[in-house]
Order: sequence, then structure tokens, then C-alpha cells
Amino acid sequence: MFRHGSRFLSRASTMRWRRPFSTDLPAEAYKDSNFVEAWRKAIPTVEPPSTPSAFMATRPATPSSIPSKLTVNFVLPYSSELSGKEVDMVIIPATTGQMGVLPGHVATIAELKPGILSVHEGNDVSKYFVSGGFAYVHANSFADIITVEAVPLDRIDPNLVQKGLTDFTQKLSTASTDVEKAEAQIGVDVHSALNAALTG
Repeated sequence: MFRHGSRFLSRASTMRWRRPFSTDLPAEAYKDSNFVEAWRKAIPTVEPPSTPSAFMATRPATPSSIPSKLTVNFVLPYSSELSGKEVDMVIIPATTGQMGVLPGHVATIAELKPGILSVHEGNDVSKYFVSGGFAYVHANSFADIITVEAVPLDRIDPNLVQKGLTDFTQKLSTASTDVEKAEAQIGVDVHSALNAALTG
């Protein structure tokens, strides 16, 4: 098995292939020519229906230079907090740690944990407590942040946070089933993150 290893390595180094990045793909809408061709062969008298890709908006082209602003869309299931807002930076609470996103950031998908999302625009900083979700950072300096729940930090009552933390800690210590333990642990995690956001 190892006798053929050097031959494989030398062949692999001479191979010239790479998977294209999404930024290398054309920005125009994609037409499913195979589908249209097959349709016209099967039913030449009927116009082919539109495929889902026909309804998608074209992706903005990646700029050749780094823009001065990051365009942010921050949405919840029931509302849109920011829509196409141009900002200097956002700091998101990713599961891997706090992540700062500036214009020109590499394309990334990050899962969010309970914590503070801060939006920096000049000297103004807007802070939100998010319960979790995902952030999609695109190569064209657009960022889409989708969260389950978000509250401006100045609207959170510290007394209710302390009470909730105490209640869930007590529930966790008295939980008897796995479901009760999991629900209590989620409550402790969220209220601990809320407490850290308010005191930190």
C-alpha cells in the first residue's frame, strides 16, 4: 500500500483542479438548459415551466476593491431590525467566540449562541441580546444575520434576569427527567448569557 504512495503524491501535485468559490460564479440568473431541452423534446407544443432558480434575484457582483461599509440585514421570524443598513462593523456572538465582521470579510457561515450582537456605525454602537441563530457573511460585503429572538440591550430588566437565573438554577437541581434537565439547562445558559451581557 505504501509503495504506491509516492506515485499518488506526485500525480496529485500535478493535477490542476479546484472547486470554484461562489464569488467565481457568474452573477446572472441561472437557466436550467438541460431541463428546458428535455421538456421541449417531451412536449414541444407547451412552453416549459419556470424552475425555482428563475425566481431567485441575481446575486450582487463581488466588488473589485473592498467597500468602506458593510451592508447588514438583521432579521427575526416576525420582524426586520435592519434592512440593507450600511455600517462600519458588526460583532456577533458565534459559538466559536466573538467574531468581528468588517467590509471585505471572507465568506463565512457562523452559528450564533446567546450573547450580544453589536452594530457599529461611526461612534454609535447598537447592542442587541440574541438568543441564537445564524450569520451569513458574503464575499461582496453583505451580512445576513438571522436570529430566533433579539432584544435591544437597554430594554432588558436586570432584576428579571436575576430572578430567571435563580428559578432555572433551582429547576436544574430538582429536575428528574432528561427533558426537564435539558429545558432547565437552556434556561440557565440563556439567563447566564443575559446576566453577563448586562454586567460585562
